[in-house]
Amino acid sequence: MTHLLNPRIVLLREGTDTSQGKGQLLSNISACCAVVDIVKTTLGPRGMDKLIQVQNQVTISNDGATVISLLDIVHPAAGTLVDIAKSQDEMVGDGTTSVVVLAGEFLKSVKEFIQDGVHPQIIIKGFQKGCELALKKIDEIAVPVAREDEKKFRQLLLRCGKTALNSKLIAKQKDFFAEMAVEAVMHLDGDIALDLNMVGIKKVPGGSTTDSFLVKGVAFKKTFSYAGFEQAPKLMENPSICLLNVELELKSESSSAEIRIKDPKHYQSIVDAEWKIIYGKLEKIVKSGSKIVLSKLPIGDLATQYFADRDIFCAGRVESADLDRVAKATGGVIQTSLNDLDEKVLGKCGKFEEKQVGSERFNVFTGCPETKTTTIVLRGGAEQFIAETERSLHDALMVVKRTVEHSSVVGGGGAIEMEISKCLREYAETVDTKKQLIITAFAQAFEIIPRQIADNAGFDAVDILNDLRTAHYKGNTWAGVDIDNEGICDTMKSHVWEPAHNKRNSIAAASEAACMILSVDETIKNPKSGNIDDARRINPRG
Repeated sequence: MTHLLNPRIVLLREGTDTSQGKGQLLSNISACCAVVDIVKTTLGPRGMDKLIQVQNQVTISNDGATVISLLDIVHPAAGTLVDIAKSQDEMVGDGTTSVVVLAGEFLKSVKEFIQDGVHPQIIIKGFQKGCELALKKIDEIAVPVAREDEKKFRQLLLRCGKTALNSKLIAKQKDFFAEMAVEAVMHLDGDIALDLNMVGIKKVPGGSTTDSFLVKGVAFKKTFSYAGFEQAPKLMENPSICLLNVELELKSESSSAEIRIKDPKHYQSIVDAEWKIIYGKLEKIVKSGSKIVLSKLPIGDLATQYFADRDIFCAGRVESADLDRVAKATGGVIQTSLNDLDEKVLGKCGKFEEKQVGSERFNVFTGCPETKTTTIVLRGGAEQFIAETERSLHDALMVVKRTVEHSSVVGGGGAIEMEISKCLREYAETVDTKKQLIITAFAQAFEIIPRQIADNAGFDAVDILNDLRTAHYKGNTWAGVDIDNEGICDTMKSHVWEPAHNKRNSIAAASEAACMILSVDETIKNPKSGNIDDARRINPRG
């Protein structure tokens, strides 16, 4: 009779996978640690690269966000690490590997406590307190740099850019590309310094990496052109620029079009009307005083020759992003009609020229008065190498921009992590509850950064960490790993600098991700089904 008093209640569809309790939590932690094991060898100046093949496309990179996004991670908890890596890449640009390694080590450090029966909420509270203290410590010891002294401020930006490029494939050319990144950011207006769209990056295969160059303006590849293009001028001073979203070519009739005429003479009047429309458009552009005509839509052979005869340069099928950058830089307004075309909507630039870059020809606009913008043209051999150079330069640009915004730095090479670890250990000694163990574990997890940097360089990580602990307890705040001499050094004096905002963001994101994973005690996977019940579950209104 017992089974009648306790009937079985079925809430989920048959075949639904449910996992819960301590076992599920440990499984989630193990999955995250497996992801960390993949990317941790890319950390630091001597980190290794990963070669990832997705179908026929091969990517070689040591950028944490790139590697982790290309991995086809299906585990729901491990997918959280993908999200924090992407968040770090968007917010700061650098430190994507660090944030993943930190999050994994936070979880690994408390795995034993979970096995011993400590409630996850106690661990979460300990992590939250530890994170609060870590962020406070960064604010206390971060070194501000006054922007009034332009020379010192520029040196700060250069050193931050070089540190970001230290671990990249182009580390040997870090001086060259750091200078380029700083020049690109400093040339922008302060109000739009964080707008990456104003820094265009173009890739031209061939040549050496150091053949790359910076254009203080807008540059884009020459578009498809018709006969008569070569007769157009290729160099102009202070030209007026007309930006259009208008088609300037004769359209072929639709296959289903039908016109009935009684007199053959009327046919010529129809043809003449079509030519009159296109010539009317071209005359309006010429009368406006434009010397350069750019359009998102095609500019045909008739219009090309018409403009060339009047010493006007034209380019059709210009990419939308490039045309928008030209509009912002020159102050022009993109027109969808030619009825109100006058000087007010035309853009201006100091100089226009068409340059040969490798096998490509580029249209270059410099001396733009309205809004400052820059374009970086990257050169290199293999396509994969140029792509990795672009990713590396993106990280450097983001780091320089964040430094411009916040103007405070901390020592790299694991120095800030060791100082935070020391601070948290001292605080843990004043706590008399279970949180003491949690905060101590949280503090120890920070040591993974200098340890992994040393491991990836082939050093004895145990000796390096012992020397770092000793140095920090003696008051050497910026003691970090010395990659060049296999030991420790003052990273501030060695100019291994990172933006304080970078570290704040990575520690906060890693801590939040760890807390979120620890708060999950059950995972439910519904089986795939194509019946109407699933459709109603997605859209209850039917």
